[in-house]
Amino acid sequence: MTPVYFSQSIKTFIKLSQWFLLACCVGALAGVGSAVLLAALNGATGWREATHGWAIVLLPLGGWVSGWMYHRWGKSIEAGNNLLLEEIHNPTATIPLRMASMILLGTTLTHLFGGSAGREGTALQIAASLGDLLTRVFGLNSADRRIVLMASLSSGVASVFGTPLAGTIFGLEVLTIGTIRHTALFPCLIAAIVGDRVTLSLGLSHTVYRHAPSIPVLTPTILVSAIAAGIMFGLAAMGFATLTHWVSQVFKSRIVYAPERTAIGGLIVAGIMMAIGTTTYSGLGISTIVRAFEEPLPPWDFVGKIGLTALTIGSGFKGGEVTPLFFIGATLGNALSSVLALPLPLLAGMGFVAVFGGAANTPIAATLMGIELFGAESGVFMAIACVMSYLCSGQAGIYRSQRLEESGKYPF
Repeated sequence: MTPVYFSQSIKTFIKLSQWFLLACCVGALAGVGSAVLLAALNGATGWREATHGWAIVLLPLGGWVSGWMYHRWGKSIEAGNNLLLEEIHNPTATIPLRMASMILLGTTLTHLFGGSAGREGTALQIAASLGDLLTRVFGLNSADRRIVLMASLSSGVASVFGTPLAGTIFGLEVLTIGTIRHTALFPCLIAAIVGDRVTLSLGLSHTVYRHAPSIPVLTPTILVSAIAAGIMFGLAAMGFATLTHWVSQVFKSRIVYAPERTAIGGLIVAGIMMAIGTTTYSGLGISTIVRAFEEPLPPWDFVGKIGLTALTIGSGFKGGEVTPLFFIGATLGNALSSVLALPLPLLAGMGFVAVFGGAANTPIAATLMGIELFGAESGVFMAIACVMSYLCSGQAGIYRSQRLEESGKYPF
């Protein structure tokens, strides 16, 4: 070994050791934040379900409170996940710590009164605002801060869903459509693993979904069915993203005062849910997602979730889009099982991850999530569904601040 090579190896080891410790800190903060979030949402959901649905009448009030809170103290952080992506692309100012507390409270209000929303957006914002504390503590430069924020995204996804591999790649893949930044691979991996383990160590568990009892042989007919399913998942992802952005644009252009905007959105959502006489589309919808793997469901469930989540998020309620995307995908896969030559649990699992992958433009992270949640034996089907969904979901997605590589997302 030459002296130069030995010296370079020592420098690499020191640098990796530093990033290991820093990534552990990022993951620990994200894990604690996700544990608090999951506990809060479990409590809010339990209380709402115990009321047998009448809490939905308070959704306009919850929307007004959430809107007023952000109007009063949160204008600089209202962009949410898009702010995080912008700070990674062009680091300027550290993310205010109040983002964590405000998004936690806002999301809890949404779920307490039955709004149709998720939790991933909240987990990402909590992880990033806590992780960015390290920028001030250690005096990190812009390049290192960018990596810390990417690792925060990875640990947020990993800790809230229990998928460290998917979380690792999500933090690298979500920034720019068509490219992955490998420079942050090691910190993102360590942060994702630590975040997941910390959340679990604090007594929080993740939902277990049913695996397909048997994976079919990939015959031409089965392959065509898998591709067709992926196309449908991509169209659903595009429809959801397009509708959510449109609703947001309409509400902001016609209702200037933010508290009024969310209150009216809550009134519309509550009115629809009371009119249809079901709380199926309230909150995360985990119980419906679980049932989608076990028995045939009404074929319009995915449409109801698309519409009510678009209204909830688009009118300004806080939460996330990913768990609703799981709901949309799983119920759409459930509906497709009556016309495609694939088992119901497998199609539900394919839709679960593929609609997310298409809407977030993260097909690799979504494929890994499918493998982590539904087993390696389903990996080929998860990949087919996620890739086709990604290609058929259009250029735009749920994150407006995603950038598009010059070559785009298509190979032609």
